[in-house]
Amino acid sequence: MDKELADKRESLVREIRELGSCVIAFSGGTDSTLLFAVAKEVLGDRVLAITATSATYPMREREEAIKLAQMINGPHRVIESEEIDLPGFAANPSNRCYYCKAELFSKLRAIADAEGLAHVIDGNNRDDCGDYRPGRQAAREHGVRSPLDAAGFTKADVRALSREMGLPTWDKPAYACLSSRFPYGTEITREKLRQVEAAEEGLRKLGMRIVRVRHHDTVARVELGETEFAQAVGPSRADVVCIVKAAGYAYVAIDLQGYRTGALNETLESGLKE
Repeated sequence: MDKELADKRESLVREIRELGSCVIAFSGGTDSTLLFAVAKEVLGDRVLAITATSATYPMREREEAIKLAQMINGPHRVIESEEIDLPGFAANPSNRCYYCKAELFSKLRAIADAEGLAHVIDGNNRDDCGDYRPGRQAAREHGVRSPLDAAGFTKADVRALSREMGLPTWDKPAYACLSSRFPYGTEITREKLRQVEAAEEGLRKLGMRIVRVRHHDTVARVELGETEFAQAVGPSRADVVCIVKAAGYAYVAIDLQGYRTGALNETLESGLKE
C-alpha cells in the first residue's frame, strides 16, 4: 500500500473511531462495503449496517448485500423502504432522490436512536460531489456523516483500499437504484421497475457487467461498457433483442455514447426535454 493511501486509511479510521458508534446505510456497493468493513474493524459491535429494500432495489443486490455482511461478520439488518408510495417520489421530479434519501435516513435515524447508536453514516466519497445529487440535501437535513468523503477518499481510493483488504467489491461496477433508469417526469411504478430489472438481469446473465436499461416508454435505451457494447452488436445481438423484448419493450436501442453515470441528468444540464 502506498503512503498516500495508507494515510487516507488512517484518516478514515480516525473519522470512524471519533463516531463512537453508528448505523451505516449499506447497499452492498463498493463504497458502503469498504465503510462497513473498516467500521467493523474499528467499532466492533457498535456498528449496525442497514440494507433498505424496495421495488427500486433488485433482489440480486439484496442477496449480495446479505452475503457481504456475512463475510464482514458485522451486525446487519434488512428493512423495507416505501419510497415508491411517496407522491413526490413516484412523480419522478428532478429532485426525486431527495424523497428517497429522506425516507431512508429518517428510518436509519430512528433505528440509531432505538439502538443507542450515535450517528448515521453513508458511503458518499469525494467524487460524488461532482454530479447532481439532491439526496445530499436529505443527508444534511438528517445529520448523516460521510467518513469516506471526510477522509479524502476518491472512488479510485475506495477501490484500491478495498483490493488491499481483499474485499470482492473492489472492482464492482457502479450501481444506482432502478428509479435512475427513468427520465424525469416519467411516473415510476412497480410494473415499470420490474420491467427494467428483468431486462438488466437478463443481460447480466449473458455475462455483461456494465449495463443500464433506460426506460423510454416502449423503447429501451441500453447503455453498455466498451466490452459489453462489442458483445451486444456482435455475437449476442439476437440474444440482447430477445431478452429486452421479453421484458416488455417494443424496441431496443443501443446508446452509442455508452454507459455513463447521471446520463438522465444531461437533459437538465442542456435544457433539453425528454
